Formats: sequence, structure tokens, C-alpha cells
Amino acid sequence: MKLERLISIIYKLLNHEVLSASMLAEEFQVSQRTIYRDIDVICAAGFPVVSYQGTNGGYGIMDGYKMDKSLLGSYDVNALITVLRSLSTVFEDERAQGTIERLQTIGPEHRATNLSVDLETRQTEPDALRHLRTAVTRRNIVRFDYINANNERTTRDMEPLRLHFKHRNWYVYGFCRTRRDYREFRLSRMLNLFLTQETFEPHDEMPNEAANSNKRWQGRLEEVVIRVGPEALAEVMDQFGQADKQFHDDGSMTLRIPVYQPLGARWLWAILLSFGSGAEVLEPPELRSILKEQLQNALKNYEEV
Repeated sequence: MKLERLISIIYKLLNHEVLSASMLAEEFQVSQRTIYRDIDVICAAGFPVVSYQGTNGGYGIMDGYKMDKSLLGSYDVNALITVLRSLSTVFEDERAQGTIERLQTIGPEHRATNLSVDLETRQTEPDALRHLRTAVTRRNIVRFDYINANNERTTRDMEPLRLHFKHRNWYVYGFCRTRRDYREFRLSRMLNLFLTQETFEPHDEMPNEAANSNKRWQGRLEEVVIRVGPEALAEVMDQFGQADKQFHDDGSMTLRIPVYQPLGARWLWAILLSFGSGAEVLEPPELRSILKEQLQNALKNYEEV
């Protein structure tokens, strides 16, 4: 984990006279070239790292430099400890726990944290995150069954590149060998995850995820208008907190949500139906028809009740 390594190197430099690149490389199990890049990043962040030549040469912090003059002020230390603690819990990472202990020695004493981060989720298999992180680090091919948005189950072989936590869910991004293209998979839809012994080398060219995402969504958003009753305000705002809201004198609310192809967005249908009678779709009318059909089909399961 690069952030953890950078913080550890900073701490060591602040508490030792001179450390060689070979010593740091051996401790963190990386190449000396990686350590050189880490030192460049630390220098760019504002830490006055000095290079010493000779047999006992290496890197050190400029004489007279104090920790309280660094970028790691009390707020930064507390924030880093909070995030690292959550990561160490999710991934059971002993190295992150070691960094936390070192950071606590330079943070303010007896000060309660005012920040809490919980990255755990009950929607994934217990060991999936740890296995995938291992695969990303060691570059192992992973195999798993996947249920896509159309409820189709397929077996995928993947070269995992990174993990994402967004929209309250974990995702893994990488090259899908089954589809021969880059894909993002939601962990809650993955089954029978297996780390193979086969390794991979990253492809020479990787797509620009942000650019591709913007290109895919641009000009294809449609506005969904929802009327929300007073009894469902909190529940709806939990799901669509950033939507355009208009409150009315009777306590109700009108929401306007830009959605990519809402007539085919089954995730949206599920959320809207979960509100029951507390919310009504006003536009587009085709979406109203879809939800009505979904409700009628659901009622058929309870005709004998």
C-alpha cells in the first residue's frame, strides 16, 4: 500500500539520521527504484529530504526541521489514523496497524477523534476483499461467477488492477479475459471467487476510465421526476440526496433525478418500488407503466393470500 509506505518512510526519516535506499527497499520489500520514486513524492509534498553521498550515505531530513512544521499536522494525523484503521479492519492488514501505532506517537495526545470512517459492507463474501487485494498486489488471475444487471450468470477470468469503494459498495476493476476488455465488477454480485496461481503483466495501454465514463453518459441522461410523500422523505433522501429537491407546503417533495436510460435501469426500478406508496413517479410516463407492470407481476405471487 503506497500511502502506508510513504507515511512510514516519513516517520523513519524524522526519527533517524540517515537511511539508505537499500535499507528502505529491504524493509518494505520493494525495489530501490520504487524507494527513489517515493523520496521524490515526499520531497514534492514539502518535506526537506537531504541526500548524503558516500559509503554510509542515504537520505535524511534537513537539520533543524521539526515535525510540527511538516504537512502532517494534528488534523492530518488524526484523519490518516482514522482511514488507516478502517482499512486495517476491512483487510486485516497488520502493516497498516503498525503505521497507525507510529502515527499515534506523533499525533496530539488525549484528543478524541472527530472523524469516523466505516468501509465494511455486509453485501460481499467475508474473504472476497482480502483475496482480491492479494490478487491485485501479486498480480494473480482470479476466477469467479458473476450475476450481471440482466440476471445472467457467467464465469469470468480477470486480471484485477484496483479496488474501488463508491456508492456504498466495493468494486474491482481490471481486464476481463472472458470479454477481452476492461470491466468493473460489483463484489456483491460475485460468487465462488478463486485465486489462480497464474500471474499476469499489465497491458501496455489502459483506457482512461474517467474519459470513457463521461463519453458513455454524455447526452444520454433523462430526467426522472418523483413526487414524495411526507412519510417517505428520509428514505428517499437517503437514496437520492444530491437530486434537485422542491419542498411543498403539505410536507411533500418533488425530486428531479438525471438517470442514464431509466427505462432499462433495473436498479432504479428496485429502489423506486421499495418506497411503496410513499413515492410516485410523475415522469417519464413510460417508467410509470414499467413500475405498474412490475407491481402487478409481484401481486401474482400473493394471489392466494
